[in-house]
Amino acid sequence: MATATKQRVDYAELVDSLEKDDRRNANKLLEEVYPRLVEYLQVTMGAKVMIAEECVQQAISDVYEQIKKGNIRERNYILSYLMTACRNEYIKFKKKEGRFIYDEDSFRYVSEPAEQIENLIDEDRKRLLYECLDELDEESRKFMLYFIKNPDTTTKKAANHFQLTGANVRTRKSRLTQKLHEAYKRKSEQTMRI
Repeated sequence: MATATKQRVDYAELVDSLEKDDRRNANKLLEEVYPRLVEYLQVTMGAKVMIAEECVQQAISDVYEQIKKGNIRERNYILSYLMTACRNEYIKFKKKEGRFIYDEDSFRYVSEPAEQIENLIDEDRKRLLYECLDELDEESRKFMLYFIKNPDTTTKKAANHFQLTGANVRTRKSRLTQKLHEAYKRKSEQTMRI
């Protein structure tokens, strides 16, 4: 198990470094805060890694502009300001994408701790599932991915898609599901030991 490193809570120095154009120190501090902001979006908003990274990058750019304009008054709260900017950037992204249905409370939404843990567990389960899928041969992997991506598909539709009989689809799906279940169980036990 890796030892936990002490995480900084005060990034006021970041504001000073950016105002003074001390790029080396600013980059060091940004490299430190960047993964925390990505993780914040993943845990609290359920963002996927790539989307979280894009939103964090844009938020940092926006905050940088505000610092350069002298609009940051409370430099001791820069981390909170960055987190809020990231959350707002993510909400803006989801609205543009047309998938974020919001009401007045959506802009204040932050997952409860139980939801945050559930999001992390779901991501871990998904990662394990895809690792198990990688163990299958290509044809079997495509077969199972079809069902994962189309959970409401019927046996008849799957049979037409794969040019198989309905009985063959059911048998193959059952066999591969069992194989994935065993692989998943093995991998999750390995993860628990680590």
